Amino acid sequence: MSDVLAELTQSRHFQGHVYFYTLGRKFVDESYDVPEEAKQIMYYSLAIGHHLGVVDCLKAVIECEGDEYLNWISGLPQDSEAFNKMKGYFVFGEITIYPEHLNMLALAFDRIDSSTQNARSQQLTRDFITALGDIHREPTMYMMIRGIR
Repeated sequence: MSDVLAELTQSRHFQGHVYFYTLGRKFVDESYDVPEEAKQIMYYSLAIGHHLGVVDCLKAVIECEGDEYLNWISGLPQDSEAFNKMKGYFVFGEITIYPEHLNMLALAFDRIDSSTQNARSQQLTRDFITALGDIHREPTMYMMIRGIR
């Protein structure tokens, strides 16, 4: 095990479940009393991605244990952008994957030699690439990876 991987096992996020959530739907919370003249600002904020009175409805599409997650991402080159993005889970306790990350991540996980992965990692790769494809087809979607201990 490399020093980087050994260090990640010491993360407080290593223990417990890891959930991959995707945006199921999004709606404006109408309980916010927005004056008519300010609605343009609210719509502009939504257009540039700010969440002002917006509720995101996330649903878990993949789940695994922390050790399974680490074993899975260890198939990526440790000096790669994809590995650095995915190891952020152990650093921050969550990461967000937006449409601009899709190609980089899909290519990186697709390049992992499946003969070097156990059955669980192969399944995670398939499910992850499928979820990335869903986001590609619906660009307002994103994915959040979070843990619950």
